[in-house]
Amino acid sequence: MMSLSTILSERKANNKKNIPTEKWTVMEHSTNDLKKQKLSNKAIKSGNLLPEFKLPNVHNKVISLNEITSDFLIISFYRGGWCPFCNLELKALQNILPDLKKMNTELVAISPETPDNSLTTSEKNELGFTVLSDLNNSYAKSLGLVFQLPEDLREVYHSFNIDVPKHNKNKDYELPMPATYILNKKREIIYDFIPEDYTERLNPSTILNILKKAQQ
Repeated sequence: MMSLSTILSERKANNKKNIPTEKWTVMEHSTNDLKKQKLSNKAIKSGNLLPEFKLPNVHNKVISLNEITSDFLIISFYRGGWCPFCNLELKALQNILPDLKKMNTELVAISPETPDNSLTTSEKNELGFTVLSDLNNSYAKSLGLVFQLPEDLREVYHSFNIDVPKHNKNKDYELPMPATYILNKKREIIYDFIPEDYTERLNPSTILNILKKAQQ
């Protein structure tokens, strides 16, 4: 089976080939700017306890971190159902759900989308794990994951009919980096993956390997 990284790389190469050069340049500049800022350096890292959250799921039921009693927990932040790279990641995570259950590991995905839009994302990708809405990125901000889309990139997104304000029900154009955290039973972060580049995601096979080692 092709790795998620390979799938994402192929998607990126395809985008570069099909998106007009001037728009692609804006997109690449925005990503490179985040890398130069070393935005991920500000984010919470391994060795820390993940702070408590209380966030609504797709049915508007509030879920808290303290309620989750599994031995391990995977937290995956994604930008929204409008992002093709996010959907590819969510589907890849869905594929390892049986393996995670065998290891008594819960999987939770978090985005700034409203619960209604999160429900659409969940149904579209046929997800069997919890999807939570972090309205206004309040929780992601507390973890140091949030950045604002620059004006020229907003215009590019609009030209693709991507309406971030509609998905998030605000006009701040803020998004989280696509971070993945692996937590133990104490909810201590034992592994973090925090790319500034939205086309990069943690391979599910890496997640499984980390969990296997943590169980030994």
